[in-house]
Amino acid sequence: MIFKQFYLSCLAHASYLIGDTSTGTACVVDPQRDVQQYLDEAKAHGLQIRHVILTHLHADFLAGHLELRDEVGAEIHLGAQAKADYSFRAMKTGDRIQLGRVELEARETPGHTPESISILMHDAEYDPAKPWAVLTGDALFVGDVGRPDLRASLGWSAADLGKMLYRSLREELMALPDATLVYPAHGAGSLCGKKISKETVTTIGEQRATNYALQPMSENDFIALVTADQPDAPAYFTYDAVLNAKERRTLAKVLESELKPLQLDAVLAMMAGGAQVLDVRAPGDFAAGHLKGSINIGLTGQYATWAGTLLDHDQPIIIISTPGREAEAATRLGRIGFDNVVGYLDEGLHALRDREELLTHTPQTSGTAVMRWIGEPDAPFVLDVRTPGEWQQGHIDGSTNIPLNRLREHFTKIPRNRPVITTCAGGYRSSIAVSLLRNAGFTRVSELTGGMAAIQRST
Repeated sequence: MIFKQFYLSCLAHASYLIGDTSTGTACVVDPQRDVQQYLDEAKAHGLQIRHVILTHLHADFLAGHLELRDEVGAEIHLGAQAKADYSFRAMKTGDRIQLGRVELEARETPGHTPESISILMHDAEYDPAKPWAVLTGDALFVGDVGRPDLRASLGWSAADLGKMLYRSLREELMALPDATLVYPAHGAGSLCGKKISKETVTTIGEQRATNYALQPMSENDFIALVTADQPDAPAYFTYDAVLNAKERRTLAKVLESELKPLQLDAVLAMMAGGAQVLDVRAPGDFAAGHLKGSINIGLTGQYATWAGTLLDHDQPIIIISTPGREAEAATRLGRIGFDNVVGYLDEGLHALRDREELLTHTPQTSGTAVMRWIGEPDAPFVLDVRTPGEWQQGHIDGSTNIPLNRLREHFTKIPRNRPVITTCAGGYRSSIAVSLLRNAGFTRVSELTGGMAAIQRST
């Protein structure tokens, strides 16, 4: 058997290739949209990808099932309760895919979504009677379980899905032997759970003993526990969940139309018509100089998640990047289904070398200066854009916490007659915040260099 986990850190997403060398047949489970790595891995082992499984219709990324179907003719498999525009094989509990000595068995495990399935992996050389591993999708994570509240906008209540999840975990997954390896679809940083571990593999026995949501409790207590204190879900989650059930263009075709160099005058005309200009350079480079009206979401951080949270997937996007990184920026947007890129600024910021009136920069404020201003009558308005949990662990006295994902909703809480200093943990989110504030008409905005880490160093 060939088995490999692929982990995409920026989306905290795990996908899997399973193959049998005796038959040269392989299956990919929960692929990301750019699928070349699976094709390369299969080729290296002399395998042909004949099957692709989605454990559910993912909300946080656009899966690569259509790409693998079109590229190599892979058959798509979804849970029996799924509905989709494309042809697929519906899998109910007990249905199997034979890959030679390797056998994949479906178990319906609804709860995170109504169509969720888990995949038992049987290897005849390991133990013909017991699965050696289970791919749990978003039903069971390391240290957590899938949240049941992401389908509210599609007509499913958290309570109804919570009941399904309670039964799925206890009647299906916890019925497996303790030694069964558990491979989930996400790790720490994913918004599909609230306490997901950084580990990407565990066992049923370990989760039975340590996972807070698997301890003895009533159904009602379980629902209350797993729905409490969940992070805000970005608006694009519903968009992606719907899009994963649709027939659509493949990523290769999307990028072919998107990666077009644009001259500065064309960019300015599109901006005037409502296009979003996305500067994907690092915060420090953006602060040193950027096109007025652009939004900074750097490739160095959780780029796709923040882009999906803050940008409009119906409005054109123009990319400004360090020359040579345009394809990366567009590909990572494509991973969440944002296929509305119309091109990139040719030459990047160098295109503005003779148009200094279009340039601006972000003033920087040191941690020492901020600490000196605390308590002064004319102190600036310090805006902390971290999450409430981060805020509660420590913050600057007198500062105001407005999480970045809620910033646009609360512009009225920010004074326009005082200097505003933005801060976060290390500078990534505060740079995004500065660009949003500037575009909303705030003129006296700076950012705390180095974020709260700088404050800790100065005290």
